[in-house]
Amino acid sequence: MPASTNDSSLGRFGDRHVFSSADARALAARRLPRLVFDFIDGAAGSERAPERNCNALAEVLLQPRVLGNVGQRSIAKSILGQDFGVPFGIAPMGMCGLATAGADNLLVAAALERNMPICLSSAASMSIEDLGSVAGEHAWFQLYAMPTPDQTMALVDRARAAGYRNLILTVDVPQVARRLRDVRNGFEAPFRMGPRQLLDFAMHPAWSLPMWRYGRPYPVNLDNNRFDRNASRAGANWAFLDQLRELWTGNLIVKGVMSVPDALRIRDAGADAIWVSNHGGRQLASAPATANVLPAIRTAVGQDYPLIFDSGVRSGEDVVKALALGADFVMLGRPLLFALGANGRKGLAGLLDEFAQDISTVMAQIGVCSASEIGRANLYDSDAETQPELPAALQD
Repeated sequence: MPASTNDSSLGRFGDRHVFSSADARALAARRLPRLVFDFIDGAAGSERAPERNCNALAEVLLQPRVLGNVGQRSIAKSILGQDFGVPFGIAPMGMCGLATAGADNLLVAAALERNMPICLSSAASMSIEDLGSVAGEHAWFQLYAMPTPDQTMALVDRARAAGYRNLILTVDVPQVARRLRDVRNGFEAPFRMGPRQLLDFAMHPAWSLPMWRYGRPYPVNLDNNRFDRNASRAGANWAFLDQLRELWTGNLIVKGVMSVPDALRIRDAGADAIWVSNHGGRQLASAPATANVLPAIRTAVGQDYPLIFDSGVRSGEDVVKALALGADFVMLGRPLLFALGANGRKGLAGLLDEFAQDISTVMAQIGVCSASEIGRANLYDSDAETQPELPAALQD
């Protein structure tokens, strides 16, 4: 999916203003080296899964309601005993420091300013200890199974010592999928520079010069000299989940769940929440869209079991749709990296503000005053013989 740079909706393009996820992506395509843009934008195999994710959410229709008392609205949302100012957070993203110089610190600052969670990837370019110290209870840690159990548990021990309350076990990467753009561009970890990469960077000085001054990002929580991005992560199995549940006394979230039987078994194994995700299409090109799977998982696990959602979310309206389909909370990934790549701190702030504003506006349109009230009653059903129960705001 090549980035379009001819979209008339880009507004003041030369000023790198970010008004939408599409703006962020198009602007990032201009500013970032090809290798970096493709690393962020790329997906597994045919790359059809990200498109499927976005299209599935686009097909979800919300039911407009009128004459409700919606003058005062709150987009605050709670998940796992924590109260947040918005119903979305920052998903774990490996090597997000490639988007712009100091990206990790910019994401942390945005999370604290907006009272939202930030999830640190095992492969992040910020240490477990540093994020825990700065972000406190806003910091969640995402765990990959490392090549040996001792390496994996060492990360768990560090997260515990740093005071993390929420641990996210990612289970949909038993083997890193082949991403053809990365292969063609020679993207590797650890980073290796050749003539082609040097030319790519030299042609994008707006990215390269600040990055050179700030320092090359690398997965600081791992042994960079021995880290193999393509190593097996199949150690995240059912036996390990049981072991981790026994050892981790905080909230345990299992990420990458796309199957009802898996969701039920994970719930029954004692996980505190399930994260419905297909890794943004970066693992299985033929995976179903997350929006198509979410309602069935919600029905299976029950209405009160916490569900987190990602993959394909590109707007505040998409966040509302995910909540209506059964999610309790939504996490954002690619759009935030593109916003950082487009215009650093200003780009990130602009996109997050647009998400929050759009959520509040959509809530007014569907007659809801609180994000916690959004549910299936807000979905349009052309086959319904009777109207669903009215949202609270329309019962006044």
